[in-house]
Amino acid sequence: MTALVVVVMVRAAVPGDDGPRPTVAVIVLAALFLLVYFAGGLLRGRPVAARVWLGGLTALWLALIVLVPEAVYLVFGLFFLYLHLLPRLWGLAAVVAATIVSVVGWGLHEGWTVPGIAGPVLGAIVAIAIGLGYRALFREAADRQQLIDELLSTRATLAERERTAGKLAERERLAQEIHDTVAQGLSSIQMLLHAAERDAPDHPALQQIRLARETAADNLVETRQLIGDLTPAVLEGQSLSDALERIARRAEGPGLSARTVVEGTPMRLPMPVEAALVRVAQGAVSNVVRHAHADRMRITLTYGDDAVHLDVVDDGVGIDPAVFGGGTFGLNAMRSRVEQQGGVMDVESEPGHTAVTVSFPLHDSETAAAELISREELP
Repeated sequence: MTALVVVVMVRAAVPGDDGPRPTVAVIVLAALFLLVYFAGGLLRGRPVAARVWLGGLTALWLALIVLVPEAVYLVFGLFFLYLHLLPRLWGLAAVVAATIVSVVGWGLHEGWTVPGIAGPVLGAIVAIAIGLGYRALFREAADRQQLIDELLSTRATLAERERTAGKLAERERLAQEIHDTVAQGLSSIQMLLHAAERDAPDHPALQQIRLARETAADNLVETRQLIGDLTPAVLEGQSLSDALERIARRAEGPGLSARTVVEGTPMRLPMPVEAALVRVAQGAVSNVVRHAHADRMRITLTYGDDAVHLDVVDDGVGIDPAVFGGGTFGLNAMRSRVEQQGGVMDVESEPGHTAVTVSFPLHDSETAAAELISREELP
């Protein structure tokens, strides 16, 4: 733009064929135009002020074009400013208007010639092509940056979820180990001491046997508390059926109704089994909410004589056949969790009906131990 303003000043100082030109006025206006142009750098990030500045620059250009035809050259720089600072339609309209003014201004000064018309028109076309191309590149760069930000955010979220899942898995593993070793051992010790206390009421060491049994009972209570602390958060302070009811309530929303049904006589199950049932219910319900487009969902917990069953059924679109055969990561993870606890998981899916069914066998020894751990005081 500076070079174009200098050209205008030099041309104004050279007398034309029609006599002397208003050199002083042109130089003053051109210098003022250049000063205002450079002042625009102070308006970055202030779109309203920048548009006012562009209006002042345009007014100075119009004053120059009235005095000398060479002021037409300045329009090429203004084209890019219009396209950059104004909304797209307004920018295009400003370019067209400036082109018309340039053609008319040159024609009034120098006569109507092909170069006088073609120059501003071709310049406008080139400026529009470059301006629109720049906008497209800028928009693509912005979209790409947004995509990168989303990917980084997603990666951070996934990493956090993996860390959380790892912590939960370790908590569940520790709880299972404590249940299978310490809790079971204390339960056995307590039952044996209780039997010894009952069978030998007059034994000289009866007091020591009673003290040992009470110590085992106290430690069993503490172990139970420790297992409870390691239990999944959704199970803390509530029964398995309450936890499933809570999962169903959270899933409800516009267009989806959910209910929980408990059949049979509820009993306390081993903590790892209850944790597995809760995790499977959470995973199955999450799939319904995100993918099934279902209207109704039902969670059924059934206590049988020899097994406990969990069914999550919905009336959604079903699982994509392309992935149903091999299973998804979520389904495979759920199945693996169930099998680790000795259970079986089955999935049935077709349009309008999907059912995730989990079954855990109930062994007498496990049930007895679970009931024993659940008691606050033992006889």
